[in-house]
Amino acid sequence: MKSDIEIANAYQGISIFDLAKRLGIHDYLEPYGKWKGKIDLSILDRLKEKKDGKLILVTSTSPTPMGEGKTTMAIGLHDALCKLGYSSMLALREPSLGPVFGIKGGATGGGYAQVYPMDEINLHFTGDMHAITSANNLLSAAIDNHIYQGNQLNIDLTKIVHKRCLDLNDRSLRQIEIGMSQLETTRKEQFVITVATELMAIMCLATSLSDLKRRIGNILFAYNKNGNPLFVSDLHVEDAMTILLKDAFKPNLVQTLEGNPVLIHGGPFANIAHGCNSLIATKLALKLGDYVVTEAGFGSDLGAEKFFDIKCQKGNLRPDVVVLNMTIRSMKYHGGVSKDDLKKENIEALKKGMCNLKAHLNNMQKYTKHIVVCVNQFDTDTKTELNEVRKFLEQLNVSYAFCTAHQDGSKGATNLALAVLEKCELENDYQPLYSISLSLKEKIEKISKEIYHASEVIYQDGMLEKLSYYEKNGANNQPICIAKTQYSFSDDAKKLGDPRNFSVTIKDVHWNRGAEFIVVYMGKIMTMPGLSKVPAMLSMKIDEKGMISGLF
Repeated sequence: MKSDIEIANAYQGISIFDLAKRLGIHDYLEPYGKWKGKIDLSILDRLKEKKDGKLILVTSTSPTPMGEGKTTMAIGLHDALCKLGYSSMLALREPSLGPVFGIKGGATGGGYAQVYPMDEINLHFTGDMHAITSANNLLSAAIDNHIYQGNQLNIDLTKIVHKRCLDLNDRSLRQIEIGMSQLETTRKEQFVITVATELMAIMCLATSLSDLKRRIGNILFAYNKNGNPLFVSDLHVEDAMTILLKDAFKPNLVQTLEGNPVLIHGGPFANIAHGCNSLIATKLALKLGDYVVTEAGFGSDLGAEKFFDIKCQKGNLRPDVVVLNMTIRSMKYHGGVSKDDLKKENIEALKKGMCNLKAHLNNMQKYTKHIVVCVNQFDTDTKTELNEVRKFLEQLNVSYAFCTAHQDGSKGATNLALAVLEKCELENDYQPLYSISLSLKEKIEKISKEIYHASEVIYQDGMLEKLSYYEKNGANNQPICIAKTQYSFSDDAKKLGDPRNFSVTIKDVHWNRGAEFIVVYMGKIMTMPGLSKVPAMLSMKIDEKGMISGLF
């Protein structure tokens, strides 16, 4: 089979204007070159009476270092629905430059299930990430300038909770010292990756430009020396920050290799933030398609849980079907096989590792019974292994489909599409895991014990007091966004499979008042990732004609 880059370079897509014209939205298109564009949100007023399409979430089992192809399967499913003659839309997150140049390279699918133009999407795209970075750091500059100009708000320099950001992996920025040019305001500072910022979460949950500005004004950036909270509105920079984001707030339109429309917008990490594309893009997709395929980051314990309990509750969404993606190699990995031996047949490890699939399936059944397991098939999977998975799924009495979208595009995802369409005909039975009216502690315990399967939640000193303080100040109706490792149900990345009888430790909590959720930090979680010993950037090449290789 040809490489991803060879397949991408051979593609001759339709212009973004022709794609928008096919959707009937060309009058609302703002082109960014020939292959991509933004959609003016005034279109939502025109479409407000149109019935929403069916919402399909693609999630996965616990991720491994190799990746499970969740985005590739989402693209393949979308293409297959279109190939079958249905009106389908795909809504995805934007890639972050951190992982692109760090661990995994691009994030636009693979093989014959890719989104085009891959290099532009994976790099600067339409500038959304840069706009968020600039707006976030504008707030940092405003804070430090206010302190320098006399500190009228009496900001406590030791209690500034807002952090600078950069959309790259750079561990050296986790702890720095700033203000060396004026020693009286020297202080410790931290950088986080752009996709971990509250501003990213806000943009992905705001419902309008005015709502975006309101939420930005509500960002809690520090406490004063009397212990009282200070908000962006106290600095009067919410308008300036919103101005930087006014174009970034518009969803981006691109296409798959089969010429089908895709909205890519927003990109919060699921192990740090809530891991879903923007609510505004999802709502637009629901007006443009009879079926909408979307995905949530990492495994279902993170991305799907936050999709259901944060995005759906906040956005009044009712998903119709869950596609739970898995690979045979990931099951063998959770069964104890090392990364180097995953291509070898190992039935014993496969059987052992499928406890991870079963645990994710049981979790998703707490939200809906309308689930289809997608087996992302590789050419290294043996007939014996495939039969073992089929037998296991039939014993579980769950709908499933083997998918070869990477190798075969829409043709390889047809069975998956048919299984999903069948589930879409059933009455919607979605329900969130918890009621928003529960206490913050009750919500944390419910996620920890019912989704992660922890036997105990340990709160480090001061955490219960912080939660109580938040509740007394209006946070009692906020959902929970847990930041933890993506590699395990637990807060320990080494506990694979379906660990039980473990505790999770809450090391910090923070109220993202603008995003309107409580962030709970568990275990060793980094909000500014570092680069690996051999990062993806070392394999990237560009020739004198500007042709790029190694990016995806």
